[in-house]
Amino acid sequence: PKKAIVVAPPVTTEVKTDNTKAEALALLNSKQLKFTTLSLKAKATLDIAGNANDVTMNFRMKDKEMIWVSITALGGAYEPARALITPDSIKIMNRQKGEYLSKPFSYIYNFTNKQINFNTLQAILTGNAMGDFLTTESDLKQENGVWVVSGAKEGLDYRLLFNTLLKVEETNLNDVKSGQALKVNYTDYQKLNESLFPSALKINTLSGMKKINIDLQFVKIDGNVPLEFPFKV
Repeated sequence: PKKAIVVAPPVTTEVKTDNTKAEALALLNSKQLKFTTLSLKAKATLDIAGNANDVTMNFRMKDKEMIWVSITALGGAYEPARALITPDSIKIMNRQKGEYLSKPFSYIYNFTNKQINFNTLQAILTGNAMGDFLTTESDLKQENGVWVVSGAKEGLDYRLLFNTLLKVEETNLNDVKSGQALKVNYTDYQKLNESLFPSALKINTLSGMKKINIDLQFVKIDGNVPLEFPFKV
């Protein structure tokens, strides 16, 4: 059975003034999901440049080392694509087109800002705030009773909106000069180990005229389990 959703406390307009900026950032950091491995299964809608398909996506992650993704269709009978991402490389098998792609991680910069690294991508998929932005260099304030972290870093504007569980509710990244934008929404957090994990997330990306929308509804979430990362061309 699906795990129970953790209900966020109601928003209060009371602003605590006794917390220093460093203390508030430490509090937000303490709510980050910590894991060794993750195994995720999601019902997903992939919309790439207006071509939408309902698929199943399986993710396997090893913290700070590896992200493995398998996309299946037709009830799991057909796997059109598989990917393996590490801090140094991106490998993709597109069985639908009979193509194999092997590139350095920098290939991702064709679609997003150069401030995006492997740990950033992992944070996006796990509902974590990006560690590079939870620093004293960022602006930190409360808006309508919840924390907001914002700022700019080498051409990338960022804004992280937290909920009353002190988990990320919305992430916005914008590179106006390059015409690139990323928005991620997280909902329905549930308990995973000693932390919380979002049951659903929506990813919307824009790079020039290229649009990608991904709607994920997780149906299985397991943490710190033995995993394999099969990828044979």
